[in-house]
Amino acid sequence: MNKTHHIILAEGKKIYFSSDNHLGAPTPEASKPREKKFVAWLDEIKEDAAAIFLLGDLFDFWFEYKTVVPKGFTRTLGKLAEITDSGIPVYFFVGNHDLWMKDYFKTELNITVFHKPQEFSFNDTTFFIGHGDGLGPKDKGYKRMKKVFTNPFFKWLFRWMHPDIGLKIGQYMSVKNKMISGDDDAKFLGEDNEWLAQYAKRKLEDKHRDFFIFGHRHLPLEIQLNETSKYVNLGDWIQYYTYGVFDGTTFELKKY
Repeated sequence: MNKTHHIILAEGKKIYFSSDNHLGAPTPEASKPREKKFVAWLDEIKEDAAAIFLLGDLFDFWFEYKTVVPKGFTRTLGKLAEITDSGIPVYFFVGNHDLWMKDYFKTELNITVFHKPQEFSFNDTTFFIGHGDGLGPKDKGYKRMKKVFTNPFFKWLFRWMHPDIGLKIGQYMSVKNKMISGDDDAKFLGEDNEWLAQYAKRKLEDKHRDFFIFGHRHLPLEIQLNETSKYVNLGDWIQYYTYGVFDGTTFELKKY
């Protein structure tokens, strides 16, 4: 685990959290209304945002060639550029659908990209933040998939495909393959069986955190881990349109 990142909230400013848009699914045309809704939300929150955290799977499939990125998502990328240009920091946590994100967000949009969970403190409140994939005792299908998809040789082979072919294959697999798409993730397993909550409880054995914030599960969840720590799952922008907001004192899970 890296060092704790500190952000001091000014009066009236808030921290916003969002996850799992899966833009481009099931088709770019079908996801366009969801993208417009997300952009409208970004446009609203920029008025009082101290920082924005995007917890992965913004796209249903993303791959960066050296000089090519997937076509589309212009409204989202443009709005994020506008927000970072205005001085509001945006932090992106790579999810299992955007595993192959490299430096495009950093160089083009000035967005800080994390490939592993991070610790942040907002004033005196501590947060453990990540996408949530591959953590805890389960998620075994994804763990197997990640070993293949992050293999340097596999990535090298994929990069040598023409982008029109490679992106088409990637999009097809992402939408059709349940091992990757995670359709079963949206079912509540019961507090004792929620594997991200179990993971958070184990992390508390080493160090206190006030909040554990994850995506990946596609299900809005708030589970009290003990008297002072809570696990939150942000839900998604497919069915629930939920997001998190922290005002320096209180964390809320809201619906847009």
